[in-house]
Amino acid sequence: MKERLIRLTVNGRTHEATVEARKTLADFLREDLGLTGTHLGCEHGVCGACTIIVDGAAVRSCLLFAAQMHGHEILTVESLADGDRLNPLQEAFWEHHGLQCGFCTPGFLMTLTCFLRENPHPTEAEVRVAIAGNLCRCTGYKNIVTAACAAARKIAAAPTT
Repeated sequence: MKERLIRLTVNGRTHEATVEARKTLADFLREDLGLTGTHLGCEHGVCGACTIIVDGAAVRSCLLFAAQMHGHEILTVESLADGDRLNPLQEAFWEHHGLQCGFCTPGFLMTLTCFLRENPHPTEAEVRVAIAGNLCRCTGYKNIVTAACAAARKIAAAPTT
């Protein structure tokens, strides 16, 4: 099998690795870098559990090859918290019970991180459209939407430095 040398930035750290040409980005993150917060559900790009941020855009890591990521900047769910301190979106998920089993949560968090950067004052309807590509079998989405709106308000009210 063909291999490629890649150099990429993941969560602010530069990594250089030789990867099999057909290894998915999701597998590379989980197996090679030990970033297991990126979950694999359907492995077809349908469920959203593997959503990460590449160069500022939310993408499905199961649909990309690691070899394609040479020179790119990637953020995973592990980038959101600052040590033990959760970011406002994670806090809102906790406070508003936006998760149950937690399997889909990393994908929702990454999708909503991008969405809230683009739309800092969303309506509930806009949040529902933004998360339409993420599947959850436990919550029914109401608390996820509530948490996203609460996080947006909290972020908007935070003093800027």
